Amino acid sequence: MTGNLTQALAAIDEANSADPKGQALDYGKRMTDELSRLFPQAPEVLQIAARGQHVERWLLPRADYPDGKEGYLAWRREQARRHGARVAGIMARAGYPEADCDRVGVLLRKEGLKRDPDVQALEDVICFVFLRWYFADFAATRSADEVADIVTKTARKMSFEGRARVLVEFPLPDALAAAFRATSA
Repeated sequence: MTGNLTQALAAIDEANSADPKGQALDYGKRMTDELSRLFPQAPEVLQIAARGQHVERWLLPRADYPDGKEGYLAWRREQARRHGARVAGIMARAGYPEADCDRVGVLLRKEGLKRDPDVQALEDVICFVFLRWYFADFAATRSADEVADIVTKTARKMSFEGRARVLVEFPLPDALAAAFRATSA
């Protein structure tokens, strides 16, 4: 790699520091911390993808899309496309070659989930950050059925190793832990 990792991460942080709710910068740093913990040998492109996972997410509000699952999925696809393009531009300015800039888009669009080890690593990190930092607040505002559904969906996206590690690291109630055990076979 010929790019400057420090410069790329600083540019993502600068972009995220403009978040009017002040959440994006913390999220990016939590992603970096979790990636470092789970995958200490992660390649630079994966490190940058983790930090830029939600770069400037607030610029495309969910309210701009229709209610319901189709609207939500369309919003998520556009967010992933935008994040990939924005982070690729940051990487180009930091001296990364075009192939690396293209690769970060693949990671952020989650192309090859379950087939590409780096895409899967990013997804596992996303799930760990959610469980560690956001799950409790999420669960407090949802019904037990909704919580069980999101836990099952989270577990399905994770690797076998990630699901096994969740069972060791998080004190989930038996009903929720069962979702990780059921999907780890």
